[in-house]
Amino acid sequence: MHEMSVALAVVEQVTEAAERAGDVTAVRSVRLRIGELAGVAPDALSFCFELACAGTLLEGAELVTEPVAGRARCTSCAHEWAVGMPPRLTCPGCGGTRTDLCTGRDLQIAAVEWEDGTPAPAGAPIQEEC
Repeated sequence: MHEMSVALAVVEQVTEAAERAGDVTAVRSVRLRIGELAGVAPDALSFCFELACAGTLLEGAELVTEPVAGRARCTSCAHEWAVGMPPRLTCPGCGGTRTDLCTGRDLQIAAVEWEDGTPAPAGAPIQEEC
């Protein structure tokens, strides 16, 4: 299950950040930005996140997901549009097929809240965008 590997990566990255911060005793919440084209099912990820957090600093932490819409830009006419699902990658403006996907593949830790209420620094993307 892809969502389990994502959940484990999030737990690992947040745990490493907590260790670098020093005296963090627990994590209250983790907010993730998830693109509609990232191939991650938020419900499945929530289930896997709870399992991955067991026995760690993140046990009991809330997972908050923030959806990111997929958007593309035509390289010929510069028209930009929401690609939707399934993704429409042909330009609705000129019919061109040379497009750049601008957003929608995002998978990033956007925020973490430590037990003391102090927000942690935003994390790096779990998966880099092209």
